[in-house]
Amino acid sequence: MTETTFRKIGVLTSGGDCAGLNAVIRAVTAAASGRGWQVVGLRKGHLGLLETPPEIMPLTAETVRVDLLQAGGTILGTTTKGDPFAYPDGLGGVADRSRDVLAAIQGLGIEALVVIGGDGSMRLFDRLLAPANIPWVGVPKTIDNDVPGTEFAVGFVSAVDVVGGALDRLATTAASHRRIMVLEVMGRDSGFLSLYGGIAGGADVILMPEVPYDLDRMADHVRRITHDRPSPVLVVVAEGVAQPAEERRKKANVGLGIARGLESRTGIDARCTVLGHVQRGGSPVAFDRILGSAFGARAVSVLAGGGTKRMVAWRGGLVTDIPTTDAVAGPKFVSPDSQLVRTARRLGIYLGEGLEAR
Repeated sequence: MTETTFRKIGVLTSGGDCAGLNAVIRAVTAAASGRGWQVVGLRKGHLGLLETPPEIMPLTAETVRVDLLQAGGTILGTTTKGDPFAYPDGLGGVADRSRDVLAAIQGLGIEALVVIGGDGSMRLFDRLLAPANIPWVGVPKTIDNDVPGTEFAVGFVSAVDVVGGALDRLATTAASHRRIMVLEVMGRDSGFLSLYGGIAGGADVILMPEVPYDLDRMADHVRRITHDRPSPVLVVVAEGVAQPAEERRKKANVGLGIARGLESRTGIDARCTVLGHVQRGGSPVAFDRILGSAFGARAVSVLAGGGTKRMVAWRGGLVTDIPTTDAVAGPKFVSPDSQLVRTARRLGIYLGEGLEAR
């Protein structure tokens, strides 16, 4: 089979940052350089392409040695702003600058692109690159793990580790004071981070956007588990969970609303910690280093095989690739029949209403 050869390819990170992005950049560069291709890193996602001249970082096997594996964030920078199809014009309006982005890519001599991002980033670049028919492959990354078609996205497991570690620390202070400790984590639409992190950290309650909850029944659950033992109570809340009815007029984090609601119903002191961007930072755990390396190498292999509009994915312990049409139909949600939901129920964790233990 004849392989496709490129003189120069580009790689970029788009969307929110997370751990493991540099592992992907390193793998793309190493795999492409091994084929004799030149690699150009595009800085700040699509925003760097709107600069004159475009902001780039030449990448070689020598510049992405092993120390890049453990580095957090992204050496290329990233962005969550500035839609090129409706870009702020500085006069209070917007302008379509998508042609400028495409012209910059073509002007740099880039013949193919690896896009490291979530489903929104892939949807954006599919639209941007279509007029020039530039081949591209996506690499899924998100701490929310909500990209369809892949069991794991780069950055998710590292964020789970942060959530689990935070619960470990909160458990000791909760035990010292016999408190309810509520930990609010990221997850606007999907509850994978709260579910995985909550199980890892021994949570008693895990709330996800996909599952409605009843604060009175949650309080009953707390009273049951503290009846015979003055134990700490750990509650994990995804940021996308609905605010309790009595709190909806208050401008506060949902975790704080849950904490106040439980304290008023149980008489037990409750405190809320919002984990915030701590979940995105720091070095990637081993799995994300492996996943990022496997994804980056596979992305180059897909391009070499003539593939385009594909996303690399982890399925059943194997790295594969799927059409991006399957990947951008998101977000992906936690299934009520998933193995970890069943595990949480069997462990006696309160997950909300309508899920039976089995």
